[in-house]
Amino acid sequence: MSSAAIKPIEQEDDYVTRLANDERWLERKDPVVWSEWRPGAPLALDQVEQFERDGFLVLENIFLPGEIDALIEESARLRSDGSKLAQESLVTEPGTNDVRTIFDLDLQSEVFSRLAKDVRIAEPVRFLLDDEIYVHQSRLNFKPGLTGKEFYWHSDFETWHAEDGMPRMRAISASVLLTDNDALNGPLMLMPGSHNTFVACAGQTPEDNHKSSLKEQKVGVPSANALSQMSQKHGIEYAAGKKGTVILFDCNTMHGSNGNITPFPRSNAFFVYNAWSNQLEAPFGADEPRPNFLGRRKPKEPLTLREGHLESAE
Repeated sequence: MSSAAIKPIEQEDDYVTRLANDERWLERKDPVVWSEWRPGAPLALDQVEQFERDGFLVLENIFLPGEIDALIEESARLRSDGSKLAQESLVTEPGTNDVRTIFDLDLQSEVFSRLAKDVRIAEPVRFLLDDEIYVHQSRLNFKPGLTGKEFYWHSDFETWHAEDGMPRMRAISASVLLTDNDALNGPLMLMPGSHNTFVACAGQTPEDNHKSSLKEQKVGVPSANALSQMSQKHGIEYAAGKKGTVILFDCNTMHGSNGNITPFPRSNAFFVYNAWSNQLEAPFGADEPRPNFLGRRKPKEPLTLREGHLESAE
């Protein structure tokens, strides 16, 4: 058995999941906001309180129009020729060759590498986590018009804990909208307050589960009954916004998105920031960790944040 083999179920694992029998609901054991607010913090007090209460926060008007145009231009360039990208990083829509996701976004694009380090995104995250940060995962999500498929309800932390070995709920995702998102074209939907409950899912992890779960996730998702109860308890909101809007959400917030049957595509750049002290261990619910493009292991150093105007690729 390899050194990365599945961990035995131990008392110190507060988030045991991939259970043989029925799923369980567990109380969150970690803070949501790890810092105490202070004057001069990168987020206003009401924003911090909203993130702690709801598990997500929408940031508007933080980029200039020219910066957004540069991101959109780079996104189109990446999607135009998949042969120039690492092939394992490409995921297509179920049943078609349409690009669904490009992983390792910041490693394959200087423009998006710069965006990942941008102080306007990363500094609020660093404050909320009260730690240095690194990119656990990055990707470009593209939901084509008319044919874009849904992303089913899930907690990211369940997968990152079970299959990557992320120990604690000390990670935040940042979604940067590259197209206008509204109620019609499959925007991100979230259950406010759901981040305080961990749904330990039923079903053992199949070998190489990521190869199918990236297109359609079947293991590590709550049951229909659990989703019904959670939606009745918390409600469902969708995070709409103009292109350039940034959505921050906690790693355990229940979220998903509908399919897109409008002619209007939906696209976003997605960065998962993990606390430096929360680096990956052996998986808690799988025999082997997922590939590095899904969960980066042994990062060399924390992110060095950057200020200034975003530029397009030369």
